[in-house]
Formats: sequence, C-alpha cells, structure tokens
Amino acid sequence: MSTQREITLSRDCDAIQIPSGHPLVLPAGMSVVVTQSLGGTFTVATPGGLARIEWKDTDALGLTPEEATAKIKIEGTIEQAVWDQLKSVFDPEIPVNVVDLGLIYDCQVSKKDGGKTAVQVKMTLTAPGCGMGPTIAADARGKILSLEGVDEAEVELVWDPPWNQAMISEAGKMRLGIL
Repeated sequence: MSTQREITLSRDCDAIQIPSGHPLVLPAGMSVVVTQSLGGTFTVATPGGLARIEWKDTDALGLTPEEATAKIKIEGTIEQAVWDQLKSVFDPEIPVNVVDLGLIYDCQVSKKDGGKTAVQVKMTLTAPGCGMGPTIAADARGKILSLEGVDEAEVELVWDPPWNQAMISEAGKMRLGIL
C-alpha cells in the first residue's frame, strides 16, 4: 500500500496517540492520512496529531488483509534492503530517519535452520527515557519483516555506546540545520 493516502474511517477505531502512547478512539467518518503502513500497523495523521492503528482494525481503514501485509520485493542484497527500510523509520518528533540519526549500531542478516532468513538489528535512542522507544523499535521490526525473503526480525534497544550528536550523518545534520 502506498504511503500518504487519505482515508475516511468506516467505523470507530481504537488507536494509540503518538508520542504519548495514550489510547484513544478515532470516530467513524474522520479523515486520516496513512503515513506508514508496513509491518501490519498503520501510522495515521489525524486533525489531533499522529496515531497508530493496529492490524485488528485494518477494516476501519477500508483495507483488505492482503493490502495490509503485502511483502516488498527486493532488488540486490537483503542487507541493503534492510538498511533502505530502516531509512524509512522515524522518531515522530525528529524529521531525520534512524539511520541518519546514527541510532543503528549493528545489522546482521543470517540463515537459520530450515533456510529461514533472520535479521538482527541493534539500535539506540537519542535519550534513554524516550517513551516512544518500543514503538520506534516495533516500526523498524515491522518494516524489516515487510521485505520479501525475510522470515524473522529482532530489533534490540541498546545503550552502549551512549548516543551523541557526532553520530548523526552529514545528511542528517543538514536536515536538522546543525552543519
């Protein structure tokens, strides 16, 4: 499913407010814009800000399960495709992806018994107290799992070494205006 698609909710829908994590109900008839739809969860822009809608409420968006779980075909290596997917993961409060922020410390692709492909990522956050950490990690995991050929994904939050602004890429610094 393409991103940035406007949808009118067909029924009341449970959601989680971003970045607070508070539960809310989006009413039927509300127009939302789907800003991310990979991995079986949906981030939507509402008149009140960003919210996350879970898989169980796919029908409220007028989508079929097939549309919600379509795998992305990759060209090139799985590892490069994983890095590309990670570049589409954002902290809702910072307009720079987690790769350019320097939050990804490690990315390993391996074959498991039975031929399954597994991806393990170690990432950190800009601050240990960030309440959105588990949500950002889940976004990363979902985007990795959306790749054709990836069977398992684990995103581990780590704190060593501590993150600092020197880890931001040149592109990220330009985006943030700190170059």
